[in-house]
Amino acid sequence: MDRIADILVIVDPTIVAAEQPAIVKARALAKRLGAGIELLACDTEYSRETRMAAQWPRMGNAPLGDTLPAMLTRWAEPLRADGIHVETHAITGDSLHESILSWMRNSPADLVVKDTHHHSVSKRTFMTNTDWNLIRACPLPLLLTKPAHWGSPPVFAAAVDPGHANDALAALDHRILDVTVTLAKRFDAQVHAVHAYFPSTIALAGPGGMPPMVDVSAQALAAEQERSRSRIKQLTDEYGIAAADLHVGLGVAAHYIPHVAAECHADLVVMGAIARSGLKRIFIGSTAERVLEALPCDILVVKPTDFAKSLPF
Repeated sequence: MDRIADILVIVDPTIVAAEQPAIVKARALAKRLGAGIELLACDTEYSRETRMAAQWPRMGNAPLGDTLPAMLTRWAEPLRADGIHVETHAITGDSLHESILSWMRNSPADLVVKDTHHHSVSKRTFMTNTDWNLIRACPLPLLLTKPAHWGSPPVFAAAVDPGHANDALAALDHRILDVTVTLAKRFDAQVHAVHAYFPSTIALAGPGGMPPMVDVSAQALAAEQERSRSRIKQLTDEYGIAAADLHVGLGVAAHYIPHVAAECHADLVVMGAIARSGLKRIFIGSTAERVLEALPCDILVVKPTDFAKSLPF
């Protein structure tokens, strides 16, 4: 994994006093990696109205409280007290994700950290338009965090897809494992590897995009399971992951990965997303997006090294 020397944290300017998960996770990473932190807050019309509603007294016309730069300075103070180099930036923009991506083009950041939220009723992740667009277009590793703190020691899981013929995807699997294992060493974390597969006999889609209805013998399923496990073991042996920590299951990745993450009490799942070049719009990361909706933990989305070349800007 390339050295992470600068962590860009997307601060939520609508949170006036509460703890921000993105800052908490960035602080832990910066201390373990010896990295600096950039706190970036983008002031949109929505965030200004939200802060005004939160700060304006119920009675009278007293002036507003903290300005956005003052809020950033307050969040930076405990980080600086920990010896972390911190820079703060307040920008404005109507489109949050476009403003963030534009800022990143001139930022030295090696990693982007942003929080994402659970819906209070359904307990599913509330993915904003900004989250979707960052998954699709952020060229840097993107850590989307949730409020829960990592365990001590934490558990990290790498979601991989071995056995395909695409060289770019094969390289991405190695990048996922490299990132996971390197971070795990810094946090003394346990590492798991996860792979969901469909038997080759039903993998091809039938009419309407649905798998054909075929009978698959128990013997054929067992053989497919063994082949899939053999492929993932061959891949993960290079990274010293124990056989007991390999999870290979029949099913859809968007269902199987969150199931394994919950079962092994994962604090972080690392997975990849690729771009389709030559398109005006980027259709990537659909699996990452669906997994994130159901994951009980944080997700780190990594991209191929040439990802930025595939973006349409």
